[in-house]
Amino acid sequence: MTALSPTVLILAGGLSHERDVSLRSGRRVADALRDVGLTVATSDLDAKLLDLLRSRPADIVWPLLHGASGEDGAVRDVLDLAGVPYVGSRAAACRMAWDKPVAKEILVRAGLRTPAFVALPHGVFREVGAAAVLGSIVERLGLPLVVKPARGGSALGVSLVNTPEALPRAMVDCFGYGDVAVVEQHVAGVEVAVSVVDLGAGPIALPPVEIVPDGGVYDYDARYTAGATEFFCPARLTSATTATVGNVALAVHGTFGLRHLSRTDLIVDAAGVPWVLEVNVAPGMTETSLLPQSIDAAGRRAGEVYRRLVETALYEAGEPAR
Repeated sequence: MTALSPTVLILAGGLSHERDVSLRSGRRVADALRDVGLTVATSDLDAKLLDLLRSRPADIVWPLLHGASGEDGAVRDVLDLAGVPYVGSRAAACRMAWDKPVAKEILVRAGLRTPAFVALPHGVFREVGAAAVLGSIVERLGLPLVVKPARGGSALGVSLVNTPEALPRAMVDCFGYGDVAVVEQHVAGVEVAVSVVDLGAGPIALPPVEIVPDGGVYDYDARYTAGATEFFCPARLTSATTATVGNVALAVHGTFGLRHLSRTDLIVDAAGVPWVLEVNVAPGMTETSLLPQSIDAAGRRAGEVYRRLVETALYEAGEPAR
């Protein structure tokens, strides 16, 4: 370890659609780390970053950036080039997890269940003929469907589609957040999120959070508006199913080669079978986010967990980037 009391630089903000969520996550983690005695500085993601790292060197950086660049590996590539250790997964792992069609193919090859899907670029949608394409999707995948951007988070641009007539509008809304839409089968069941952390002794699964949004859809407002969603942590699952979803989250974490922390979002169907929806390499840390709730349910203090993540990342800092 480079310091008995390391200095942590938190990166938050950026220019993605999830800037506000990132800033809120950054403030929460900064406050928690200060509460356990660490020196913390914060910075937005801008052209001054490398100069800041040179002029005010931190022992470690924690990227709490959501959306593009924060989760696609680009910022982590820059940190690797600068030789600065950081909390979180390597760039290559982030790139695989960030791209939902790629991630789903990796999940399938690893033997993990994920809903059947079609990835549709905007250009193909226009050129082949929207009506014919959408009719074929409904014929192949059935209804209901979930439409989401291939790259992005916080449920921005995500729609639940129950009728063929609603699908064109959902596609238009989705393309407002990216050039590729993922259209996947909707799996009915209990929505849960399982966070994984590595506090120095290997990855462990935290208690799962069950998500019950008031409107039935866990969209952006349901995620970040206090009181808009009811959470149960631990989730109201049998002990066997709780163990299963924890093992699935650990398998996802390992399949992508993730480090330090991640969150896997799943649906547990009526038969108790978990279906992986997506994996998050930079989970939200706001007052309504899921990983902090899991920490509380595990009987741990957020600041202590975050400090251990920092210490673990520093301990590993001598390893070559992969």
